[in-house]
Amino acid sequence: MGRYLKSRIKHGLHKLLGYEEKYITQRTSFEAVYGLLQSLRPLTPPAPLIRLGPRLDGGYLVPNQLDGVAALFSPGVSTEAGFEMDCASRGIDVFMADWSVEESPASHPRFSFLKKYLGNSTYGTFISLDEWVNSTGVPPSADLMLQMDIEGAEYEVFHSCSDALLRRLRIIVVEFHSLELLWCEPFFQSASRVFAKLLQTHYVVHAHPNNCCGVDTQQNLFIPRLMEFTFVRGTPTAAQIPVREFPHPLDCDNLPGPPLSLPRNWPERSN
Repeated sequence: MGRYLKSRIKHGLHKLLGYEEKYITQRTSFEAVYGLLQSLRPLTPPAPLIRLGPRLDGGYLVPNQLDGVAALFSPGVSTEAGFEMDCASRGIDVFMADWSVEESPASHPRFSFLKKYLGNSTYGTFISLDEWVNSTGVPPSADLMLQMDIEGAEYEVFHSCSDALLRRLRIIVVEFHSLELLWCEPFFQSASRVFAKLLQTHYVVHAHPNNCCGVDTQQNLFIPRLMEFTFVRGTPTAAQIPVREFPHPLDCDNLPGPPLSLPRNWPERSN
């Protein structure tokens, strides 16, 4: 099943279950949601952003600091490997994983494919991120990049990922799902711990809303239901200020249809 279709099905289930209008658990405070989103505002990147992959879904913006990255790990590859192909053409070994397809959607001498889902531990059709990386033979001191779109499983993967592996990831590109559920306290508690963990070693340099599933606007906060984030390892300097121009010139909508971009003063809704 393609990434668009899976996202649309999930959005339809949320509407059917009433997630957009009511919460059966305690509601998260405005201050908590606003504070989390503020921590995810992108800062000016340490190097100019470049686009890898196609102009629609599967293309992402990363800082032009790829020299020395030994390997890309790309779970949830599905049927689109343009990002992976661009990385391989730059001399980066590419490791892909996805149980939902039989093989890599494209061929390249630097490609390796594992028919597994990524999860919080290794069992059955699942493998943990740490075990996957350790099984590939990539030198343990090498810098890595992670690009992940796994339909909501990203939270459990990051919860279980070791701090040692996180510190090896120079660049992390990930699509976070179901962000409208930040207003639901149990979801917020889980998701906010993931973001806090990432922000101990990385900071956000790019944020892009996926236009497939629209936006939640409660209490004047603009929360796209799906958002792509690019994190860079390190601590930002005083010269790296919050980005206020959205979209980036290299950004593209994920699919044909109504465009969706962040407001200038995101996470607030009004400009």
